[in-house]
Amino acid sequence: MGRGYFITGTDTGVGKTIVAGGLAALYKSRGLDVGVMKPVATGCKRVNDTLLSDDAVFLKRAAESDDEYELINPVSLEQPFAPTVAARLSDTKIDLEKIRMDYDSLCERHGYLIVEGIGGLLVPIDEYYFVVDLANEMELPLIVVCRPNLGTINHTLLTVSYAREHGLDVKGIIMNESTEKCDDVLKKTNADEIKRLTNLPLLGMIPFDKRLDVNRFDKEALLKIFRDNVDKDIII
Repeated sequence: MGRGYFITGTDTGVGKTIVAGGLAALYKSRGLDVGVMKPVATGCKRVNDTLLSDDAVFLKRAAESDDEYELINPVSLEQPFAPTVAARLSDTKIDLEKIRMDYDSLCERHGYLIVEGIGGLLVPIDEYYFVVDLANEMELPLIVVCRPNLGTINHTLLTVSYAREHGLDVKGIIMNESTEKCDDVLKKTNADEIKRLTNLPLLGMIPFDKRLDVNRFDKEALLKIFRDNVDKDIII
């Protein structure tokens, strides 16, 4: 099993990139050799004939990485859909072998690796190859990012249950408050129920903060918020 984490979410938009970047920044601030990877990204922007993912760029900056962008994000697709759909619309095929080779290269370069998946565990990367299959191949402990809002208990328990059924080592949960004005009682009771029903630790409770924005990198804010709100033992 590798050293680092595979970051997945209960859904799209729960804050996986912020969490992955925050953890990478924490590792870097403690003098550890950390690499980052966003194996597959959709909804990428074309810049000088190159497709770039905002998520991958954020991770690269958070880790202060000198790795080539193409190594961090080997598969970039323009259409903002599931990878299989985006690939079909682009008349391309996702190169799983390239992802594997680039992951191995990053593992050789770094002592730790933070990998961010795309969407949730059942997002299809190839016709019958899902994020859960990629996570299994990479053999990194899994962190599940969830929302604090109503509905999160069901989404989180489904994700954890599926991960465990497929042999993944689930390290814990990080609850990310990605929107303003989440009810405090709802947030606390949801967190308590998730811990009780999964028997997993809540590794962090990330509060809403406008400075936590993938499109506006604020290293100082990112580091402070993660230092203050994640478990001190999260670094392995």
